[in-house]
Amino acid sequence: MIDIKSLNFDELNNTVNALNIPKFRTNQIYSWLHEKGVFSFDEMSNLSKELRERLKKNYFIPVVDIEEKYISKIDETIKYLFRLYDGEYVEAVIMKYKYGYTICISSQVGCKMGCKFCASTLAGFKRNLLPAEMEGQIHKAQQDLGIRISHIVLMGIGEPLDNYDNVVKFLRTVNDDRGLNISLRDITLSTCGIVPKIRDLMDEGMPITLTLSLHAPNDEIRSRTMPINDKWGIEEVINACKAYAEKTGRRVSFEYTLISGVNDSKECAVELSSRLKGFPCHVNLIPVNDVKERNNKPSDKKAIKQFQETLCSLGVNATTRRTLGSDINASCGQLRRRKNEVISK
Repeated sequence: MIDIKSLNFDELNNTVNALNIPKFRTNQIYSWLHEKGVFSFDEMSNLSKELRERLKKNYFIPVVDIEEKYISKIDETIKYLFRLYDGEYVEAVIMKYKYGYTICISSQVGCKMGCKFCASTLAGFKRNLLPAEMEGQIHKAQQDLGIRISHIVLMGIGEPLDNYDNVVKFLRTVNDDRGLNISLRDITLSTCGIVPKIRDLMDEGMPITLTLSLHAPNDEIRSRTMPINDKWGIEEVINACKAYAEKTGRRVSFEYTLISGVNDSKECAVELSSRLKGFPCHVNLIPVNDVKERNNKPSDKKAIKQFQETLCSLGVNATTRRTLGSDINASCGQLRRRKNEVISK
């Protein structure tokens, strides 16, 4: 069976031609899949029953179902645990801002990267998500909440650049004005630093925002917390980000998780500024999440303020990220891990 929702418009058109279906059906089917976001051929009401049955026989639409849903009492952040067609689980978070709704989606079932402060790797890596499954998280959330999502962040479970081809196909599809029609400039992709794929991405001609999970000012600290740094060191990955900014004209963001006694000293801030100043970038400072298996302690408010002020005084734009959904464990990976633990008992 072929995943019909992961086909782009041209691929779908070729499929329609191969089935000897009139070409105008391509627009109808594409609209049902990508504009309306249906998960069943039976919902395609302007197609004949015979055509729907033919499609069912040859193709499938990867289902994304809501397994669990949590709504923050603090800031209206919503977290979903989604069940996929094969019984695997991923997470997504909806955040409400003045400009509208942003969704943080997953790109893989689990993660291989092994970062020491992250919950996503704890339940193990299972597989890559299909383009349809990434898009399906958006459609399911929109349908459930009755809203339009205007911004996407690929910062949930998984490393997007480790699922490169599917992610790029997803990005082009959600940007298609025949579907969700979300501007590429309103999409952010977060990576832990797969350098060759960063360079591939900058040649795609897509003006998305690149965010690098940096979390350290030097190789010694970064390798302790992020195993990927042993393959692509901090100088190499920052140079790739500089090249991305120059090629795309887009400011790069750096995520910096502050861990007490590890990477939050004034000396770390000074060293970090020496690496980043001089090109268009922004540093998001994030107190580390309380993941019990990791035993990391978040920096206190005084240390966070000093770190931010030091960066800004040395010419590096930095802000402290507002924590959203703290009462519902809105950081990704925790719901999936808990669900897997329940299933395994």
